Parts: sequence; C-alpha cells; structure tokens
Amino acid sequence: MPMMLAYLSPAWVEAMDHAVQADARLAEAVADLTLVVEQRVSGGPLGDVTYHVSFDHGHVRVAPGPAVSGDTPIVRFLLDHDTAMAIADGSGSAQRAFMAGALHVGGDLRVLLDHTGVLSVLHDVFEAVRAQTDLAPAATDA
Repeated sequence: MPMMLAYLSPAWVEAMDHAVQADARLAEAVADLTLVVEQRVSGGPLGDVTYHVSFDHGHVRVAPGPAVSGDTPIVRFLLDHDTAMAIADGSGSAQRAFMAGALHVGGDLRVLLDHTGVLSVLHDVFEAVRAQTDLAPAATDA
C-alpha cells in the first residue's frame, strides 16, 4: 500500500510535480500554452499554503510558493482550507465555491476558459495523487 500524502504538504506538492512531469499526454496538450496557475489556501493545519502549476510550451511543473512569472499570465485562486478540502474530496465544487464567494479568482480567467481541455487532462493526471492523498486534517506539528 503506498504511503498516504497529507493534503497540501510539501510531499504532496512534490508528488503532484512528479505526476505532471511524467505525463506525455499533458505535455502534448500544453505544447502551445504559457500560463501559471497559483493556488493560495489559508487557515489549514499546516498553515497557509501556496503552490503553483506552470505550463510552458509542453513543460509542466508544480512548485511550492507563489508564482513568479515575468510576462507569463497568472491566474490565482484564493480560498480557505475548508473550501479547498471540500473541492478536493468532491463534497463541493470550484464552481459552487466561486458562486458562494468562498473561492476568489484573480488574473485573466478567460485564459483558463480558453483551455478547459488542458484542465481536464490535468485533472486526470492528478487522479493518481488524489488516490494517495489523506484528506483528514493534518496535525499542526506534521
């Protein structure tokens, strides 16, 4: 049985990075895309967590911390830990959270809307990591 990863932990971000780098279908889907998507989750047991996914002409990375993009468009998602957990475990959705004001979006949302196919592939790539993710609240000293 694989080791469970604490949601939003450094090991979880690293596993997400390995998953995107290893997926040829994702690389092909983002061959013409330059974009950074940043997620900031506040108030969790591990403190506030920020990570970002960068797409750069066929190369995809997931890295901890805020995005530094230069001229690359950035879309930022800001949400609290409870909202992030509900989206992650499927009991909520990003669309409902956005409509309820629990998910805030910054940047050019049109860029994401123009690349919904890429987001679908990304969702599929992250499925293996989600299967190894412990969504129970982590201890603050973890």
